[in-house]
Amino acid sequence: MEGHAPPDYKLLSVHVMIRHGDRYPLYAIPKTKAPAIDCTLIPGREPSHRLLKDFIKNRNNAAKGQLDSPLNNIALLPSHTVCEMGELTQTGVVQHLLNGEHLHGKYIRNHRLLPDNWTMKQLYVESTGKSRTLESGLALLYSLLPRFDWGKIRVRHQWSTIFCSNSCDCPMRNHYLEEEQRRQYNLRVKNNELERTYIEMAKIVGVPTRQLRAANPIDSLLCHFCHNVSFPCTEQGCIKLEHFRAIKAHQLEDEQDRQRKKLYYKYALLATHPILNQTVTRMQRITQGMKDEIFALYSAHDVTVAPMLSALGITHASFPRFGARLIFEIWQNGKDKKKNFVRILYNGDDVTSQTSFCSGLKAHSKRLCRFENFLNFVRKDVFAVFNSTNYYDACHRRVF
Repeated sequence: MEGHAPPDYKLLSVHVMIRHGDRYPLYAIPKTKAPAIDCTLIPGREPSHRLLKDFIKNRNNAAKGQLDSPLNNIALLPSHTVCEMGELTQTGVVQHLLNGEHLHGKYIRNHRLLPDNWTMKQLYVESTGKSRTLESGLALLYSLLPRFDWGKIRVRHQWSTIFCSNSCDCPMRNHYLEEEQRRQYNLRVKNNELERTYIEMAKIVGVPTRQLRAANPIDSLLCHFCHNVSFPCTEQGCIKLEHFRAIKAHQLEDEQDRQRKKLYYKYALLATHPILNQTVTRMQRITQGMKDEIFALYSAHDVTVAPMLSALGITHASFPRFGARLIFEIWQNGKDKKKNFVRILYNGDDVTSQTSFCSGLKAHSKRLCRFENFLNFVRKDVFAVFNSTNYYDACHRRVF
């Protein structure tokens, strides 16, 4: 659905936020063998991509690129024959080569958003300091850009996973996060089926239930499941698909409860306001004629994309999977250049009408939402929830 609009409309700018691709687990199940996943890139091994071989070779030209200093010591390609914790897999690289290839067709080939002789100023790229986000972003750019040129690539470092840059001091955001974590705990202890599942799994691996729960076993089990690796076994038995399903079922229940209680929503509004404000400010400059930074890419995490979806009011969106993409498009009416519109897509689905500021009568008849709606949402409406008029007051005024 990306890149679709009435024929008399012009695409001015695209802003993309991604979750990194498939990665090796961040946690290990105690006393079990870690899944044997090879994180080296081998073009002849599935899954693969027609550009994977050239993407690997292009690493030799990376010295021409400009990476903020915290990113200089990070690997640009996954390379371990036995994956390290959190390392991007070949599947993860391919996911974003596919994303970039798809967006190239929609934005470059169909709309000529970036010309063959694009410049560094037309591109804005930001990544957290994890190899999996940097590598995912580079994979997407390699298949997206008309001609990938390291000499035109600059990647800025974002130290915060919520991309709050220099506006991270927000006590009330932390308060709502603590309240949300308390809600999660209270829901979990009420789930007897989940507790029985953890007890059974703990007996199998031979550790206390509390230790197993702290190891976040779903993270490792998801890797087993997605890479078709058998679940761990010990002399006491094997972790089964039923255990996996019980934990996933609770996650779905938790998502529903989270939407009802609204604590996460308030956290999300404050957490994402800095990046939303940066985005809407750039969009506004572009609608006023600025030609720089017309394609922006934020290579991020699930804890970045999930609150963004919540803040926008997209309550029915699925949790950000590996390789997820959230896209903001800015369109201009070709007959009246003073009329600009925003379109929002999540994993290729148009979710503009699901947002709190473009729903109902606010939505434009051509499935485009007036840019002023988005601008007012970020600059005014967000703060009304906290009985405030600006970000500082919303972050520091206690409303209870």
